[in-house]
Amino acid sequence: MPEGWESVPVSDLFLLNPKSEIDDTTHCGFIPMSLVEDGFSGNHLYEERIWKDIKKGYCHFQNGDIGIAKISPCFENRKSTIFENLPNGYGAGTTELVILRPIILYTKFYLYVFKSDWYVQEGTKYFKGVVGQQRVHKEIFTDLQIPLPPFAEQQRIVAEIERWFSLIDIIENEKDDLQTTIKQTKSKILDLAIHGKLVPQDPNDEPAIKLLKRINPDFVPCDNGHSEKLPSGWCIANLGMIGVWQSGGTPSRSNKSYYEGSIPWLKTGDLNDGLIMDVPERITEEAVANSSAKINPTGSVLIAMYGATIGKLGILAFPATTNQACCACIEFRGITQLFLFYFLLSQRKTFVSKGGGGAQPNISKEIIVNHDIHLPPLAEQQRIVQKIEELFSVLDNIQNALEV
Repeated sequence: MPEGWESVPVSDLFLLNPKSEIDDTTHCGFIPMSLVEDGFSGNHLYEERIWKDIKKGYCHFQNGDIGIAKISPCFENRKSTIFENLPNGYGAGTTELVILRPIILYTKFYLYVFKSDWYVQEGTKYFKGVVGQQRVHKEIFTDLQIPLPPFAEQQRIVAEIERWFSLIDIIENEKDDLQTTIKQTKSKILDLAIHGKLVPQDPNDEPAIKLLKRINPDFVPCDNGHSEKLPSGWCIANLGMIGVWQSGGTPSRSNKSYYEGSIPWLKTGDLNDGLIMDVPERITEEAVANSSAKINPTGSVLIAMYGATIGKLGILAFPATTNQACCACIEFRGITQLFLFYFLLSQRKTFVSKGGGGAQPNISKEIIVNHDIHLPPLAEQQRIVQKIEELFSVLDNIQNALEV
């Protein structure tokens, strides 16, 4: 023990579960376990009740008492508090709280003692009861030896704890703000990219319209009267003009011979906005032959069309089929795979809005293939992708550091 400290049983410092004797008509605070905050804050709320309605069948407490949950997992989650601001200074609550009334001490110091890892570990050594209804042994609130520093030192310790907690809260808030900023920055990078503002144009690049006409002599750009607003060398097309798209299907679940085969079969939940390296479910060649499921080649870009996953993306690292809620671009015409991927990523909110506001919104393959794209020259697409990945890499490194 540090100099000036003693070790004493809890019962030397607190009265255990005291009872209140007050007028039945007194307004008081009622506190079920749900109104005691877990963690280190020590906060609580209350419901206002009349004393006669809560004086029986509940624990009693008053302003300044400490309440500690004795049941698992509330005890481990540090559901403990100093009662304060109760109506008329009194209250009652769940009997799963143990009440400790301080005798002469700095109460907040002991609240932090009871929230410490040491105290939680001591309490969980002697759980009683069946799993799911376990409670700590009563001796943790009476006979356990706890530290007793000088009163002034208790106050200094609390001041230092709360100084560090304040700094931690600032860091956590700033981390949340930074994560939001990273997300917004990525969105802005994509917006600049698809509007020709992320990298400079090069007059030596072959214009996109020339490449598309060489691929398809019948190509007609989707002018819409906006061509003059495009960066040099860009043209307007729709996604159906620059790729071959196909949706998938779900083989009948009633036919067991269609499943547990060797052909990967994806659902929208398997999309991860990146390279898809594996999927949990597979179907058979028979299923592909007898359903609308189609094999998409390695490198296909997938987009979800249904429910909460609308706009989620994936790039296949292997040939695979999908269910009907996925659409795949299996061939790229005048557009690079990654430029298409990042373009689709930038359009997620638009696709979600086209899905409607029902309980299960969805978009169709037709909506996707008719969606306009401002297409840069092929060489500029490659420069844009390189710049996006360079900037995203920096942001991802920051994000990863925040998660450590």
